[in-house]
Amino acid sequence: MGCKSFGKNFLWGASTSAYQFEGAWNEDGKGCSVIDQGNHPPELSDFKVTSDHYHRYKEDIALMSEMGLKSYRFSIAWTRILPNGVGEINQKGVDFYNRLLDELAKYNIEPIVTMYHFDLPAALDKKGGWLNRDTIDAFENYARLLFRLYGDRVKYWLTINEQNTMILNSQWLGVKILSEKELYQQNHNMMVAHAKVTLACREILPNAKIGPAPNIVAIYPATCHPDDILAAGNYSALRNWLVLDMACFGRYNHVVWDYFVKHGLEPEILDHDLELCKKAKPDFIGFNYYFSETVEKYGKNGNVSGKADFYAKTRNANLPLTEFGWEVDPVGFHVTLREIYDRYRLPVIVTENGLGGYDTRDKNGEIIDDYRIEYLREHIRQMKAAADEGVEIWGFHPWSAIDLVSTHEGFGKRYGFVYVNRDEKDLKDLARYKKKSFYWYKDVIQSNGEKL
Repeated sequence: MGCKSFGKNFLWGASTSAYQFEGAWNEDGKGCSVIDQGNHPPELSDFKVTSDHYHRYKEDIALMSEMGLKSYRFSIAWTRILPNGVGEINQKGVDFYNRLLDELAKYNIEPIVTMYHFDLPAALDKKGGWLNRDTIDAFENYARLLFRLYGDRVKYWLTINEQNTMILNSQWLGVKILSEKELYQQNHNMMVAHAKVTLACREILPNAKIGPAPNIVAIYPATCHPDDILAAGNYSALRNWLVLDMACFGRYNHVVWDYFVKHGLEPEILDHDLELCKKAKPDFIGFNYYFSETVEKYGKNGNVSGKADFYAKTRNANLPLTEFGWEVDPVGFHVTLREIYDRYRLPVIVTENGLGGYDTRDKNGEIIDDYRIEYLREHIRQMKAAADEGVEIWGFHPWSAIDLVSTHEGFGKRYGFVYVNRDEKDLKDLARYKKKSFYWYKDVIQSNGEKL
C-alpha cells in the first residue's frame, strides 16, 4: 500500500541563511550586522566569506535544481537592502536578490523567504536593538519594502527565524549579553513586529502566505515522577509555546506569565499590542527541529542546569549522540509535529532539520555521509507517520542545501548535501562537490518520499 502522506505539490526543499552562506559581508554597499561585529570564537571561521554564495549563486542554484529541489528556503540580509536598517535603499543589494529569484524561477524552484535570520543591522543595535520599539517600525518598513520588491515572485514568507533561540540561547550568536528581563522585553517587541509584518503582508500581498519559524522540540520528563512531568510542562511552556501561543492566539502562555510575575520579568506591554497580535494569526507554522530535550525537577540530585524552581535540563540515556553532542531523536520529531498541529490546527512546514558532521573527502574524492542519510531517512519516516495521522505538512527543508558556517561551531560542522572545499581558515578554491546524500535526497524527491 503506497504512502498517502505527501500530495503531488509537497515542497521538498532545503534551507540556508544569508549570513552563514552568502559571504561578501561588506561588498556592494552592504551594511554591518550584529553578526559581522559579533564576538565569535577565534579558532573558528568568521562570516566574511562563508561559502561565497553571493558570487556563486548560479552554480549553487543549478546544483539545487539537479538535486530536484522543488523549493528553497533562504533569508534576505536586512543590511544588504537597507545598510543602516532604515533610510537609504542599497540598489545593488536589491539587484542581487532580484537575480537570485529570477534564477530560481528559471529552474521552477519555489522561493520561501525568511526576512530576519539573526542578523540585525548594527546601526539599529547601537540604538538599543529589539529593546527599542523603533526597531519594530524599522522591521515593518523593511518587510513592506520586501513585499513590494519581491512579492510578484515570492508567495511564502517567514518573519523571524528561531526567535525563541535568540531569547534562550543568545550567547550562541556572539552578540552582547542581556539580562533575563531585557530578553523577554526583546521577545515581546519581536512578537509585535511579527504581528505588524503579518498584517502588512495581508494588505500588500493578499494571495501570499506568511508564518513564524521558531525552533520547536518535544520535551520529555526524565522520569514519570510528577515533579519531573511538571518541570517538562514548565520548559515546554517557555521554550515552545511562549512564541507560538502569542503568534497564533495573541496571548501569553499562562505558565510562562506566572513565571514572569514571580521573578519580576514581565515585559512592558503597550495598549493595542495584544489586540494587534490577536489579529495576526499566521497562515501556517514553520519550525526547525534537530533534537528533543529532557528535563527534571530543578535541584534534583544537585542539577541546576536550568531555571530555579522551574526546570533543569538533563541527558536522555535512551538516545544516541552526534559527533557534536546533540541527541538524535526521530520519534521526537513525530511527537513535535503532533503537538504543534494538535495545539494550533494550522498547516506546518519543516523549515530546518539535519545533521552536522565532520565530512571529509576520501581518497577517491567522494564524501560518504551515510550518517546524514540515516538521520534524514528516519526523520522523514516519522514525518510520514505524522502526516498519515492527519497532520497537515506541506514542505520539508533540511539544513542545509550546501555546506555553510555553523552559527557557533564554524565550518567544520557541515550540514549540506554539497561539500564546499574550504576549512575553518583556509578558503582553498571553494569548489562544490556532491555528497552521497545529494544523490539519495534526489531519489527521495523524485519518488515523493517513497524511496528512502
